[in-house]
Amino acid sequence: MEKSWIIRRIDELGRIVLPIELRRSLDIEEKDLLQITLDGDHILLRKYRPSCIFCGAEEELTLYREKPICPSCLAALTELTD
Repeated sequence: MEKSWIIRRIDELGRIVLPIELRRSLDIEEKDLLQITLDGDHILLRKYRPSCIFCGAEEELTLYREKPICPSCLAALTELTD
């Protein structure tokens, strides 16, 4: 996607509307979760994809205490407790 300028006003509740063109190009649909990150003076929005809290893998995740962990990191943690 090429860089472009889109100006949006923040409403009384602090909300903005993401234009349909952006949502379509990033495959963001109604009810999707967005990850909001502050990077210096920039606000980054990205579609949330669960990933391992240790290595960032996105495949075959298991939840442990409501945190996603991949099989290899889970195995490494299990070795620590043995």
